[in-house]
Amino acid sequence: MSREIVHARVVESLSRLRMRSIAERLDALLSEAARTEPTYLDFLDKLLCEEIGSKQRKRVAMGIQIAHFPAIKTLEDFDFKFQPSIDQKLVRELATGRFIAEAENVLVFGPPGVGKTHLAIALGRAAVEAGHSVLFTSATALLATLSKAETEGQLAEKLLFYTKPKLLVVDELGYLPFERQSAHLFFQLVARRYEKSSTLITTNQVVTQWGTVFGDEVLAAAILDRLLHHSHTLMISGDSYRLKQKKKAGLLGGNTAPIR
Repeated sequence: MSREIVHARVVESLSRLRMRSIAERLDALLSEAARTEPTYLDFLDKLLCEEIGSKQRKRVAMGIQIAHFPAIKTLEDFDFKFQPSIDQKLVRELATGRFIAEAENVLVFGPPGVGKTHLAIALGRAAVEAGHSVLFTSATALLATLSKAETEGQLAEKLLFYTKPKLLVVDELGYLPFERQSAHLFFQLVARRYEKSSTLITTNQVVTQWGTVFGDEVLAAAILDRLLHHSHTLMISGDSYRLKQKKKAGLLGGNTAPIR
C-alpha cells in the first residue's frame, strides 16, 4: 500500500476521531519525528499532548466568549504592590477554582477604582481555564434583565439562565440602589444558587449599608445570610488606579483624594 494512501487514511481516521489538530499538523509532526527520531512512545506522547493542548485552548476561548467578560484582565496584570491591602495569598487560592467545587462565594469590597472589577474578571478567567462555566454581568444589567423577564412572563427561564453557570460574577453591586421589586428578584436568584453554585460579587458598599442598597433591611439580611454562609471576602482599601493614571498624565494635582 502506497504512502499516500496510508497518509490519507490516517488523516481521515484522525478527523473521524475529532483529533483535528493532529490531522492539520500531521506533516509537520512527521517531519520533526524524522529529524529527531523519537521512540514510538515519545512520538505518541507528543501527538496526544498536541491534541489535548489544542482542545484546551479552544475550550478556554469558547468559555471566555460565553462568559462575556467586558475586558481582558489577568492576575499577572494586577498590581498588587499598588494595593498592598489585598490578601494576595487568598487571591492565588481563589484562582485555583477550588472554591467553585465547594459552591462557595466571593465578596470583594472596596471604593471605586481600586481594582475590584479587574480581580473579578481575572478570577473568572482563571475559573474558565480550570474548566468551570462562568458568566459575568453588572448588577444593573442583571436586574434590568430579570425585571424585563418578569414583565414578559419569562422570569423562570431567565432565573434558570443565571442559575446554570458554576460561577456567576456580579459586578458593581451598590453603585445604584435597587427598587424593592428588583431586590426581591435578586434574592430569588441568590436563593436558587445557594449551596449549589458560586457567586462572586464586587461592591463599594459595606454590608451595613446593604439595607439601603436593597431598600429593605430584612431582605438585605436574607441575601447576606446566603451569600456569607460559605464565602471568602476580600477587602480593598487604597487609592484609585484611574486617578493614579490621571496624576501621571498631569491631569490632576498631587493632592487629589480618591473618590469614595
